[in-house]
Amino acid sequence: MNTVFKWFNDRLPIVNTFERHLSKHPVPKKVNFWYLFGALASVVLIIQIISGIWLMMPYQNTEEGAFSSIEFIMRDVDYGWVIRYMHTTGASMFFAVVYLHMFRGLLYGSYKKPRELVWIFGMTIYLVMMAEGFLGYVLPYGQMSYWGAQVIISLFGAIPYIGESLEVWVRGDYYISGSTVSRFFALHVVALPLMLIALVFMHLVALHEVGAGNPEGIDIEEHLDEDGVPLDSVPFFPYKVLNALVGIGVFMTVFSIIMFFFPEAGGYFIEKANFEEANPLSTPEHIAPVWYYAPYYTMLRAVPDPLGGLIVMAAAVAIIFIVPWLDRSNVASIRYKGILSKIAIVMFVVSFITLGYLGTVTVTETGKIMSIICTVMYFAFFLLMPIYTSIEKTYEINKYNIHLDFNALNWLFK
Repeated sequence: MNTVFKWFNDRLPIVNTFERHLSKHPVPKKVNFWYLFGALASVVLIIQIISGIWLMMPYQNTEEGAFSSIEFIMRDVDYGWVIRYMHTTGASMFFAVVYLHMFRGLLYGSYKKPRELVWIFGMTIYLVMMAEGFLGYVLPYGQMSYWGAQVIISLFGAIPYIGESLEVWVRGDYYISGSTVSRFFALHVVALPLMLIALVFMHLVALHEVGAGNPEGIDIEEHLDEDGVPLDSVPFFPYKVLNALVGIGVFMTVFSIIMFFFPEAGGYFIEKANFEEANPLSTPEHIAPVWYYAPYYTMLRAVPDPLGGLIVMAAAVAIIFIVPWLDRSNVASIRYKGILSKIAIVMFVVSFITLGYLGTVTVTETGKIMSIICTVMYFAFFLLMPIYTSIEKTYEINKYNIHLDFNALNWLFK
C-alpha cells in the first residue's frame, strides 16, 4: 500500500500540496475572532452544496411544478423540511459571514499590497454569490419570488438600446414563465456553483501565496527563521484548526437554533408571501428583497430615474473592488490609522445598516430622505478615502512585537 501511495504521490504530490496549503501552512499568531469568518464561509458553502444536491432531486423546474414540488419536499419527503430549511438558513448565514469577513478586510486592511488580488477574487465571489442567491430566490416560485424577479429583471429594460432585448433574453420569454424557471435552475445548480468553487480555490491560492494578514497589519514574511518560516507564525494544523473548531461549534449551534425554531426569521429569511404560489394577477402589498440585498435595493429606490438607480446600485458594488487603490494610508490596520478613518468606517457601517433596514420596510417620505443621505454617506466613505487616509496622522507600529515563542509551542505539542 505504501509503495502504491509513493508511486502515486511522486506523480501527483498530494502530501506536499496538503502540507504547503493546509497542515504546515504558516498563519499569523496574532489573530482574533474576526478571522474566523473566512472558515465559517467555507463551512456554509459546503452545507449549501450538500443540501442543494438533495433538494435538486425532487424539485421540478417547470412553471406548473416548481411551487408544488417545494410543497412536496416540505410535506412528503422524509426530512425534506430539514433539508429545505437548512438551505434557506444557509443562504442568509452565508451572506452574514461573508459580510463580516469583508468588514474584517476593511478593518485590518487585508486589501493592501501585496493582497490586492486576494481582495479582487473575494469581491468576485461576493458578486457571484449575489447572482446565485437571486436565482435560488426565484426557484420556489412563490409570490415574492415571482414579483421580486419581475422587479429586478425589469431593471435591465432601463439600459439604452439593448435593454428590452436583454430583458427578454434574461427571462427566456416575454414574461416570467417556465422558461425563466428552467434557465435559472440550470444556472443556479450548475454554472454559478462551478464558478464559485473555482473562485474560492483561486482566492485561497492567492492568499497562501502572499500570506494571511493580521490585526496589526504587519507582513510576517519580513522576519523569517533559518528554514524560511515566518517567526511570528504557527502551522495551520493543529493550532488554528483547534481554534476554528470552537468557533465553528458555536456557529453551528446558532445555525441549528435558527433552522429548527426560527427558519423564517420573522420574514427576513423567508417572506410570508413566499408560502403562496406565484400569481401574476395579484401584486403583494409590499415587494421587498431578502435582507442581504436590501441596502442596494434602497439605493435603487433613492434615485427616481430607473437607469440612474441601476447605475448607482451597480456602482455601489463596483466601487468596493477598487478599495486597494483608494486607501493611501501608510498603515493597514484600523488600530494604527487616524481618527478620520475611524469616524469614516463608523459612518459607513451606520449607513449600510440603515440602508438595509430601509430596504425591508414600506417607503415613506422620511425613509426617502434617509435613503438619499445614507447613499451619499456610503459613497463618501470610498470616494473620500484617498483624501482622509493621506492627510490623517497615523500611529507607529511595533514590528518586533512577537508575543509567542515558536519553539516553545513546538515543544508543548510534542
